[in-house]
Order: sequence, then C-alpha cells, then structure tokens
Amino acid sequence: MPTLTLRDVPAEVLNRLRRRAAEERRSLNQEAIHLLDLALRAELLSPAAQADAWMRLARWKSSKSAKQEIAEIYAARTLGRPVKP
Repeated sequence: MPTLTLRDVPAEVLNRLRRRAAEERRSLNQEAIHLLDLALRAELLSPAAQADAWMRLARWKSSKSAKQEIAEIYAARTLGRPVKP
C-alpha cells in the first residue's frame, strides 16, 4: 500500500487526533485514514444532495427548498468576495 507522510501538523490537531483515536479504539494511523475517507466521501455529495440529506434529518426544520437553502449558505459563506457559480 502507498504511504503518506504529513509534516508540520499543529500540536493541537495531533492531540485531538490522538484523543479521537483512543476514544474510537483505533490506532492513530487507522483514525487518520478513517477521517480522510469520511471527508473525501462527503465531498462526493453535490450541494443539493447534501441539503436534501440534511432536510431528511428529524431535527431539520425548514420550509425552504434545497435550492434556497444552498443559495443562502453560499451567500453567507462568500459575502464580500466574488464566486463562480
């Protein structure tokens, strides 16, 4: 298997990773791979699919469409700087 080396990891990030690995009963390496995998899988969802998934959550209450929610999120995130749609 390929190897990945991370350099200049902030101490607090490493400490949080160690704590989480211990809580999940994984090695540091296993937890880092698990978190990378989760982050990259989440990236595969389109913004509309993410909004739809959020709206299906029992605690999510909104009368807006996914398109409206996404527009508001992007407007809040990009206030003051140009973005490409």
